[in-house]
Amino acid sequence: MSANENSTITIQGLVATTPRHIITREDLAITSFRLASHTKIWDRHSARWITKDTNWFTITAFGQLAINANTSIAKGDRVVVSGVLRVRDWDNGERAGTSVEVEASSIGHDLVWGTSTFVRVSYNEDNEGNPDDEKMDLTSEVLD
Repeated sequence: MSANENSTITIQGLVATTPRHIITREDLAITSFRLASHTKIWDRHSARWITKDTNWFTITAFGQLAINANTSIAKGDRVVVSGVLRVRDWDNGERAGTSVEVEASSIGHDLVWGTSTFVRVSYNEDNEGNPDDEKMDLTSEVLD
């Protein structure tokens, strides 16, 4: 795959930075954070897991997903992210590199590492329950 092709990916990892949340002038919510995803192998000789490699991703969420991620995700959380992978080469004149970004379509806590309580966002009649619509009533209810 070349650096300009996009594909869907699912990643498990650790939220490594405090999520950054902004609202654009056009009222679009955007939340982003860095995700560290470790490759681990079982070492029979030491009888323990060893971290071999860490891949770093910039995760970006838009709209209602950004709003929900901003109130749900914190630095240090273990999460699962699905979205579109974007690999880009960059050069700022002094340094060059490759950025690996995921435009998230879904983010959730990784329940291998703990428990989570789901809170459903209630929508008003104007948007008919569409989470992509920006005109929503953010009243919430805890599900039993």
